[in-house]
Amino acid sequence: MSDSYGELSHRDGYVTAVMERETESSVEEIWSMLAEESNRVKWLAPGILELKKGGRAQLDFKDSYVVVDSEVTACVQNELLEFCWSNVGDPRRPIRFELSECPVGSKIVLTVSIPDDEVVARSCAGWESHLTMLQAAAAGVSVRFPIDRFKLCREEFDRQLLTIMMAEVEVLKL
Repeated sequence: MSDSYGELSHRDGYVTAVMERETESSVEEIWSMLAEESNRVKWLAPGILELKKGGRAQLDFKDSYVVVDSEVTACVQNELLEFCWSNVGDPRRPIRFELSECPVGSKIVLTVSIPDDEVVARSCAGWESHLTMLQAAAAGVSVRFPIDRFKLCREEFDRQLLTIMMAEVEVLKL
C-alpha cells in the first residue's frame, strides 16, 4: 500500500480502492462485527445482511439519507463478505471484506469499486472511515464517524485520482 488510507486503481469505468488493516482482534471477532446487526450498528448501519450468496443486503445509512437494498454476492464465514451498496437499477458498487489471520490477530482487506463518473474520493473516504470505526468497535471503543479523518482521507484519494487520471491522458505532440 502506498499510504495509510488505501490505494486506488482505475479500470473499465470503475475506480477500485483497496484498504488493508491489521488488528489485534481475531478473525472471529471481526466476522461478528460484520455479521451480527447488534455489532454492525456500532460502526456501519442498521439493517439486514443474510449471510449467504443471494441473501438480502439492506442497510439504512440514516445520517446520509442512503438506504442500500441489494444482495450478498459472496459469503464464506470468517473469510469473505461481499455485497453491493447500490439499489436495484443503480450502477453496481461492490464492497468486499476479506479476513485472514496474521501474527497480531487478523488482517482486513476492504475492496470498494465505484463507477468513475461518481464522486469517488468521497465514497472511498467514507468506507475508509467506516473501516476505522470497525477496528475501534471490535476493540470495544465507541466512536462517532471520524469526520476529520474522512476529510484527510478524501484529500489523499483526490490526489491519487488526479495522478491516475493524468497518467491516462494522452499528450498531444506538436
